[in-house]
Amino acid sequence: MTEIVFQVEEDNVDGGWVARALGEGITTQAGSISELKAMIRDALHCHFDEESAIPSTIRELDTN
Repeated sequence: MTEIVFQVEEDNVDGGWVARALGEGITTQAGSISELKAMIRDALHCHFDEESAIPSTIRELDTN
């Protein structure tokens, strides 16, 4: 896998932001977009066993 796509949404219930990977069981949340980017990287390192398995391209689903 060379690319992974996250759907990013504002959390209207708890505040902050939530990111869900499409096609993978990865979900993370944070209080700001900059924190969310760091949390996504951390979640990818937890989800994939090896550094080389982490997709080189990480992007947000464009819902516009």
